[in-house]
Amino acid sequence: MAIVVSLDALLHARRMTLTELAAAVDLSPVNLSILKTGKARAIRFSTLEAICRVLECQPGDLLAFEEGDET
Repeated sequence: MAIVVSLDALLHARRMTLTELAAAVDLSPVNLSILKTGKARAIRFSTLEAICRVLECQPGDLLAFEEGDET
């Protein structure tokens, strides 16, 4: 099972770069990149809230659960 992060698709749809989002939510581009690539092991609710506020989305637009093998 895996949590899939759709940050890249949301950024593309909003015509926003990772660097622009990082500045808007006051996080480093490196930390957002880790989230975007699905390598993050956790996310703070405050970070999720900030991302959703800036991208005008819901948490479910950003995160999804998919059944499958754990890697």
